[in-house]
Amino acid sequence: MNSILSPSSSLSCLPSLHPNPTPLLQSQPNHKPFSHSPLFSPLSIQSHFTSPKSSISAVTPTEGSVPVINFEDFPEKDWSFLDAEDITSTEIYKQNTDRIISSAKIEEQSNILISTGSEGFIDRVIDTHSFKQLLVVHDSLFVLACIKEKYDKVKCWQGEVIFVPEKWAPFDVVFLYFLPALPFELTQIFQTLSKVCSPGVRVVISHPKGREMVEKQKVEYPDVVVADLPEKATLESVASEHSFMMVEFIDEPEFYLAVLTHKN
Repeated sequence: MNSILSPSSSLSCLPSLHPNPTPLLQSQPNHKPFSHSPLFSPLSIQSHFTSPKSSISAVTPTEGSVPVINFEDFPEKDWSFLDAEDITSTEIYKQNTDRIISSAKIEEQSNILISTGSEGFIDRVIDTHSFKQLLVVHDSLFVLACIKEKYDKVKCWQGEVIFVPEKWAPFDVVFLYFLPALPFELTQIFQTLSKVCSPGVRVVISHPKGREMVEKQKVEYPDVVVADLPEKATLESVASEHSFMMVEFIDEPEFYLAVLTHKN
């Protein structure tokens, strides 16, 4: 059995997933997306934690048993490098993270989408700003489970950003925190954003350690880091095709930031 319960995985937030062999989720031959099924109930992860492409469906546990997850069909990539440089580790890293967050101009009524964010980045957004709603989209069930355990009010959705359901839209702020991990063309991403964003949205594409670090990560994690950060001309051209315009762009060796807004 291929299990993601490996020693290298960050499991401190998931103690209830180890000892109980009773499966809550298992493969079904004729599945439907489990958008209305409870997941990770020991961690109180409810219906917002869903996937449009999963081959998993919910199984109601026997009354009185403790439901857990059977991870046999969940191939998990190694996302630990996203939090390898915690925001508290260096002052420069913290400053760069704060620059990224402040560029979004979050307000109390903001509806926020964070795609493939690190746990440290999400912690920082929550610690420093008030907002109306936060949806975190990620490929990793482990990352989402850890976030949901810490922040019950945060909505978590497992899948790709181009498939995000419109029921949580429109978004006023979108963080494409780690764009090089998204296996899609830029035009696909902006086509989706044009449908789920408000007219005054601020789309923030960033990397707190810049293009040089992405190149190193591509070598070390080739199954996760599948693309480069976009050049300014390419980003402007693709964004313009979908009625987005660039309002800020910084491409330094150790810091990358692009901010775009939707043309009214």
